[in-house]
Amino acid sequence: MKILVTGAAGFIGSHLAETLLGRGDEVIALDNFNDYYSPARKRANVAPFRDHARLIFYEADIRDADRMQQIVAAHQPDVIAHIAAMGNVRYSIGRASLYTDVNLRGTVNLLEAARCGDVSHFVFASTSSVYGKTDRIPFEESDPCNHPLAPYPATKKAGEVMGYTYHNLHRLNFTALRFFSVYGPRGRPDMMPFMVMHRTVNDQEILLFDAGQMKRDWTYIDDIVAGVIAAIDRPLGYEIINLGRGEPVLMADFVEIIERLVGKPAILSTPPAPPSEPKINFADISKARRLLDYDPRTAVADGLARMWDWYRREIARKA
Repeated sequence: MKILVTGAAGFIGSHLAETLLGRGDEVIALDNFNDYYSPARKRANVAPFRDHARLIFYEADIRDADRMQQIVAAHQPDVIAHIAAMGNVRYSIGRASLYTDVNLRGTVNLLEAARCGDVSHFVFASTSSVYGKTDRIPFEESDPCNHPLAPYPATKKAGEVMGYTYHNLHRLNFTALRFFSVYGPRGRPDMMPFMVMHRTVNDQEILLFDAGQMKRDWTYIDDIVAGVIAAIDRPLGYEIINLGRGEPVLMADFVEIIERLVGKPAILSTPPAPPSEPKINFADISKARRLLDYDPRTAVADGLARMWDWYRREIARKA
């Protein structure tokens, strides 16, 4: 199979591209290596597979509609796995124009490229943040999700809706995968797992909202990638599917696991949570199990131990 992977130098995209190559697929990868976080980190992410014989890598921006059309026309992929985005709920506040430009216009550019290039299957990376402060626990895909708390989830919900339009008008198979609190090796430096690990190592203060009494459905990167690949392999018409672990963890307990791995206590500041942060995210993964045979297997303690091994090898030793 030939798969176009956007955001292929990022955390999730690099793991996805590497795994697809490992199972024998052809990968057309693209990333713009922006400076939201260190481009050097992103180049390190792709270094293990950058010279693979079945990989073609483009430094390109999804906001460039003509470039997206050219890449799709040149390679005629079977599937587009659209992982690229501006992430981070809190960073998106006050940057609605940027997030709309990248996350919505960029997605439309790829949907148009798929339409014009006769690509029949599109897998879209969405987010659990679209649920906002819903009263429906665990989070179910049937929730209308009409009250996003920040521009980032608003643009992801808009991408899901636009995907339905292309399914309706152009019969595009479109699967939106709502990722829940992904963590693991190559984790972004702006994400909570990396920040807690890095700041604990360096004796820096960590913001732990509501004294760690919030819960997150932490999902290890290998489980997420397995779910994405299952969606790549199964055109389903139009579907929205949660990818989480289905076992929320108290943030205080999450930090305590990292403290044990690092071998010293974290320095904590515990202000109230801002309005962009729900008290809990909790995936109902029954639909993923039914449609994708999704079966997350990595317990949080095991996943954090693997992330800590990566951190010591790739971050601490190279600091």
